[in-house]
Amino acid sequence: MTTIHFTNARLIDPEGGTDSLGSLTVKDGVILSLGEKAPKAAQVVECGGKCLAPGMVDLGVKIGEPGERHRESFGSASAAAAAGGVTTIIARPDTHPAIDTPETLEFVTRRAAEAPVRIRHMAALTKGRDGREMTEIGFLRDAGAIAFTDVFKVSTDAKAITRAMSYARSLGALVVGHPQDPALSSGAAATSGKFASLRGIPAVSPMAERMGLERDLALVEMTGVRYHADQITTAKSLPALARAKAAGLDVTAGTSIHHLTLNEFDVGDYRTFFKVTPPLRSEQDRLAIVAAVADGTIDVISSFHTPADEESKRLPFEEAAPGAVALQTFLPAAMRLYHAGHLDLPSLFRAMALNPANRLGLPQGRLTPGAPADLILFDPDAPFLMDRFKLLSKSKNTPFDGARMEGKVLATWVGGTRVFAAEE
Repeated sequence: MTTIHFTNARLIDPEGGTDSLGSLTVKDGVILSLGEKAPKAAQVVECGGKCLAPGMVDLGVKIGEPGERHRESFGSASAAAAAGGVTTIIARPDTHPAIDTPETLEFVTRRAAEAPVRIRHMAALTKGRDGREMTEIGFLRDAGAIAFTDVFKVSTDAKAITRAMSYARSLGALVVGHPQDPALSSGAAATSGKFASLRGIPAVSPMAERMGLERDLALVEMTGVRYHADQITTAKSLPALARAKAAGLDVTAGTSIHHLTLNEFDVGDYRTFFKVTPPLRSEQDRLAIVAAVADGTIDVISSFHTPADEESKRLPFEEAAPGAVALQTFLPAAMRLYHAGHLDLPSLFRAMALNPANRLGLPQGRLTPGAPADLILFDPDAPFLMDRFKLLSKSKNTPFDGARMEGKVLATWVGGTRVFAAEE
């Protein structure tokens, strides 16, 4: 492999918390050094003062294989990821069938092997994601499962989940939970309040998230399992999360870019591209979650890329499929937080790259000598009008269609190999 020297780059270092002009050298697919002169015969990349950061590690991406390839394939998802600056996809197991056996996991692993970006898979915690009988966690872990989750299907069988968590604890496996009380949230399409009432949309109280989180944290305390709450989206959940961390439980938490940048009013006149799981929250909740990311209470920001075809979205709001594609809108949406002064770039990339990598035991997400050369070059200020039909995902269900945004990925490298270059 060739040696690459990036010069005149604005280096965004999430580990050191710095944002400074400098240079970076890559050799044999790993970062060799920072601040040194270009080695002889190195390929020089003039960055023109643009930002060079570690590629994003996106925890919780839905890919349609197996069963829903018409919505998203490994090929289309990885192309969208490369164009969006996501160099590592952590894929969800909520497929058809669910990824709940070593055979299914090996199938998707083979399918993903030729992708230009790195793809790792989570496996289901219980068979069929039904919350009753745990999967073969040990065999799935041996087959490459990086974590275990039933995603949005929350079990009401605390005894079954306790058994699964206890076994996961014995293996050192990470369990990813979706904090939500399933009885309260069943059938809900919005967050309860005046707006949902005026629109006549079935709604759920923010307390449903807190109740689900409190239950999960009690089970974590009982079993000692490594636990990650995938989406914390309400202010009412934050005290319980902070208490769990202060008590020394092995707990981390994430949120989605949509809940950091949109609120319940964006639904407007029943625009189904804004229907996500959990539903968009109040502006007060949004600002509380942004502050929680800034102070480290929430560790991870994910895209929660969830492709849905036109037929499933062009329905009455409460019947429409939830979810939005986000691999290519992840970075420009995050730049809204940067330009609003809520988070600086090192803090953003700590949540979007370093922290998810650390939680999953991956070496990515940093600009450290010896780390994989998974890098993105981007312009945080480049303005553009979002056109959903230019997205590389098979599905085009983005809430940002027609929005004025800032932040363009100029190039992406995975293991020192360029996998995307923007058109001039």
